Amino acid sequence: MGVSGLAAWLLAPSLIFLVAFTYWPILTTTLRAFTDQQFGQTASWGLGNFRRLFADPHFAQAAWNSFVYALGTIIPSLAIALCFAIGLRDNTRLNGLLRTIIVMPLLIPLVAAAALFVFIFLPGGGLIDWYLGKLGIGATNWLGDPAIALGSIIAITIWKNTGYYMLFFLAGLAGIPDELHEAARLDGASAWVRFWRITLPLLGPTLGFVAVIALLNVLTQIDHVIVMTQGGPSDSTNMLLYYIYQQAEQNYDTGLAAAATLVSVGGLLALSVLGLRALERGIHYES
Repeated sequence: MGVSGLAAWLLAPSLIFLVAFTYWPILTTTLRAFTDQQFGQTASWGLGNFRRLFADPHFAQAAWNSFVYALGTIIPSLAIALCFAIGLRDNTRLNGLLRTIIVMPLLIPLVAAAALFVFIFLPGGGLIDWYLGKLGIGATNWLGDPAIALGSIIAITIWKNTGYYMLFFLAGLAGIPDELHEAARLDGASAWVRFWRITLPLLGPTLGFVAVIALLNVLTQIDHVIVMTQGGPSDSTNMLLYYIYQQAEQNYDTGLAAAATLVSVGGLLALSVLGLRALERGIHYES
């Protein structure tokens, strides 16, 4: 057996799993998305599922919620994580302890965190309302009010993911030479100027990578939505992935679910490419 034959045998198990769990699902989902078949009717090939999808107000609401959720989680999470990373950059005992405390939410499964926050957000008897009551503020239905339910979900996500992103920023800061900051300090540059002219540009690749990871988390992490609100009230916390689940598993409309999957993955791919291009533009700072 030659080298190529041996390589083929060694790669065969991985190729089988890749085809079975990646390429085959992509193919079947694509075919299902372009196959319009209503109950009791003959299947037809076309864009019927996509027309129904874009005419569905529930999909429009889920897409809008996902957009607001992305803005409300990615920007604050990255900003807070970057501040924590810069403030805790030095390797001291106190900083090590604070890093551990900030990263601890990462170790809690999202389902468990959601179950915990259900009791924290409990109207009237929850931890938040108890403290607000001490200040004379009345009870708030954090998860039952359509105006603030999504904000409550956003707050949990920021608490859960900030420490995770901080680890990436700490690694990126470790790769910035201290000599650059020392030279800028000797030239009279302020802390803000050093951050804006040195730290942030050199963190460009890290920032682009973390932004893509944060975007993936936004579109794929819906455990807390399922546990806490199930998309309610009045679709105010419904997300794209949960919408796909509803159509496929609750409404048995696999064609609509497949069309929504392709649209969501296409949007995610486009945004990821933009992030990776930003990542590539930042690499020249390393040279």
